[in-house]
Amino acid sequence: MSSFNLNKVSTRAAKGFNKEKIKAKTVAMLETLSELQNLLFAEAKHSVLVVIQGMDASGKDGLIRNIFGKLNPQGVQVKSFKAPTPEELSHDFLWRIHQHTPAKGMIQLFNRSHYEDILVTRVHKWCDDQLATERMKAINDFESMLVNHNNTHILKFYLHVSPEEQNKRLNERIKEPGKQWKYNEKDFEEAKLWKDYMKAYEDCFTHCNKVPWTIVPSDQNWYKEYIVADQLLQLLKGLNMHYPGLKK
Repeated sequence: MSSFNLNKVSTRAAKGFNKEKIKAKTVAMLETLSELQNLLFAEAKHSVLVVIQGMDASGKDGLIRNIFGKLNPQGVQVKSFKAPTPEELSHDFLWRIHQHTPAKGMIQLFNRSHYEDILVTRVHKWCDDQLATERMKAINDFESMLVNHNNTHILKFYLHVSPEEQNKRLNERIKEPGKQWKYNEKDFEEAKLWKDYMKAYEDCFTHCNKVPWTIVPSDQNWYKEYIVADQLLQLLKGLNMHYPGLKK
């Protein structure tokens, strides 16, 4: 039984946040992040895994482009997890995930992730409650292993968009030529399952929280990008990294 209620979490910036000031802060943070990423890559003692989850049209692709796209591409990798292939289905559900965990010095982004195996599968009844519970325990153990045995630092973001904003963005994919390539009629069918998805996410946040989640208000892209950039900045600042000296 979930103790988390997404209905009580706003999808918009809190009052008092000025859009132009926040956007300027984000630009400044990106300059510092670029320097810190270079240090992360050079020192090669830590790795960073960024998990990005959210409903369709919550802005995952735009976030990756506008924040992580500003960093050195040599040190950033992105993996988008789609429906499993027959080969992937023949292994345990974490097999395809583990192949893409970050090497030391790297930032790895998961655009959707291992959490799909307790979200979409649960909503569509491909995974019952007992199996979901077992998978959530496996996910906690998997993430703990990455943290404790590979010096991997994990940031998990749920892009919290309102159903009204989602509907607006999905319809833009029909009307706007620059967004029509994103259109998928199945997205509208999935949107009808909103309450089921919220229940599955809430259970996930309650039971897969050894590595904590950040719920990111995502109706306003400028605020969403600021929150994610700030979290990454605070993480990298706290690693006490140093450039290695001359090799002898």
